[in-house]
Amino acid sequence: MEEFKGLQFIKVTKEDVMPLTAIMKRAFDEDTKRHLGEESGGPDGYDNGEFIQKWYIESGAEAYKIVKDGVLVGGCNVFLGREQENFLGSVFLDPSCQDKGYGTCIWKFIEQKYPDTRVWRTETPGFSKRNHNFYVNKCGFHVVKIENPKDKYEENYILEKVMKE
Repeated sequence: MEEFKGLQFIKVTKEDVMPLTAIMKRAFDEDTKRHLGEESGGPDGYDNGEFIQKWYIESGAEAYKIVKDGVLVGGCNVFLGREQENFLGSVFLDPSCQDKGYGTCIWKFIEQKYPDTRVWRTETPGFSKRNHNFYVNKCGFHVVKIENPKDKYEENYILEKVMKE
């Protein structure tokens, strides 16, 4: 376990799959309601444990559950690549914990945990304007490509943050 600015970062285990999935479902469904006006939606397996099992347990990612004051509030995972080019797979927080600075704290933890990173990459759905604000204005990423522009379901923003030249 590691602590950073009041948040605890604990490696994800198989026992965490369903508790994290419940939070991921609430977070993604909230985003879908807010931006698409639909009751639910997210990547394949986000609502049944398959996403967390695949990308947090089986993928080889560095995956953390995030705890605040003894309560599970979210998760994040990163993929460490060659030549210090790393990928932020996902960050999610329970909607009750959003807009409190936790997301920015999570990103700062990731940056300090992997200080040799030369370039960070990530992606996010085109419809998720809050994610765009978070990644660009709070974390310092830049949009480098938009895939499937103007398709409200398939549009995808590819983002990058150069740390070192």
